[in-house]
Formats: sequence, structure tokens, C-alpha cells
Amino acid sequence: MSDSPQSPDQSGPPVDRARQRRGIRRTVAILVSVVAVVVGLQVYKVTRAPALDREALREQGVIVFEQPRNISDFELVTHREEPFTPESLEEQWTLIFFGFTHCPDICPLTMVDLARLMEELPEELEPRTQVLLVTLDPARDDPEVLSDYVPHFHPDFTGVTGEFLTIRRFANEMNVAFSKVTQGDDEDYTVDHSGHIALVNPRGDYHALFKPPFDPAVMAGQYETIVDSFRF
Repeated sequence: MSDSPQSPDQSGPPVDRARQRRGIRRTVAILVSVVAVVVGLQVYKVTRAPALDREALREQGVIVFEQPRNISDFELVTHREEPFTPESLEEQWTLIFFGFTHCPDICPLTMVDLARLMEELPEELEPRTQVLLVTLDPARDDPEVLSDYVPHFHPDFTGVTGEFLTIRRFANEMNVAFSKVTQGDDEDYTVDHSGHIALVNPRGDYHALFKPPFDPAVMAGQYETIVDSFRF
């Protein structure tokens, strides 16, 4: 009897198909988790609020205080003849420029820059921002005069006036220096003053200042960085 070819020995331990499937599912789950983490990190890098770098902002002319400064009590009035007090600075961000309506150049140019800044802000930030012109010449800038001047730049801007000494204290706390300069007689004068813009946070504290010259598009990014880094 001739020898016939032998079939390969297919004997051995049986394959546990259920266990194999569980192993595959576990491997796939781990890979999906790893991919999700990687994608999440990339999204976070793109969408996270930019970190506040005070030194970088300082080099750009923006001073952000490590400890926001309290503002003393005051009573002023708006161009709408409504009371204006420290409580009026709460629950929103406030950009304050100190100037006067007879100012020939710096004041109107800065008000135009502030109006352009509002156009540059994201939709969610614009309604959370109020802009003030606080007059340094209350003798001439009463509510009626301010009501003819301030809305010309933006209908939502607010003019603020009041007693001279109250304005001086408020200006001093915002690092604003100013002085009256006569030009012939007491009725003909101008006011020399600081040109920066003060920023008050929603707690009503003096938070930062922007030095001139102003680029509204750049300033909008700087302002948004400060807002995103703020914890109420």
C-alpha cells in the first residue's frame, strides 16, 4: 500500500473568536480616544482665549495693572442729564477719554478712533462696551453742549460733565494731567491734557490704559485680549 500525502496538521487550541473581537474593539476604542485627544488639543490651541502678556502689551503702549485700582466716589452728570456715579461704571467695560469740545485736533481725532474701534469689535463685545468723553472744561461744556458734540461721533457715546473739582479728582485717578492755558484773556483759553484712554472693568475698577497714537484695528485686538483674560 503506497503512502498518500498527509494533510497538514490543523489541530491545535481552538480560536476564541469572542475574545478576539473584544480585543479588536478595545484597540479601536483606544485609537479613537487618542485621535479625539489630539484633535481636542488642536481645537483648544486655535479657539482658546489668548493669554494676557502684560509685557508684550506694554511694548505696544497698553498698560494693564496687575491689581486694578478702586475709583473714589463721585457725582457727575451725562449729556442726557442723567446722574453719573461709580455705579454707572459697573456691569460693562468702559473706555474713557478726557477732553473738551473746543479741542481743535486731538479730541475729535480720538473720538473718531473710538468710533472706528466700536466697528472693529466682535458682535458680542460691542454691546458690553460703553465709551465716555469726560470734559476737562466743565465751564463751557454743560450737558447741552455735550449733547450737540458727543453723539456726532457715535449715537451711543456718552458725554460727562459736572463740578470742576470732582472732575479733577476723577481725572487724577485715571492718570490724566491737565491745565488751563490762556490765549490772550480769560475768555480765550485752551486745555492741555493727557491723551490716553482709560479702561474700567465691569467691577468698576480702573483696569488699564491705552497710550496714543491709536490704531483702532490693533486696539480692538488688544482690548479683546484684556477682556478674555478677565475673571469677574
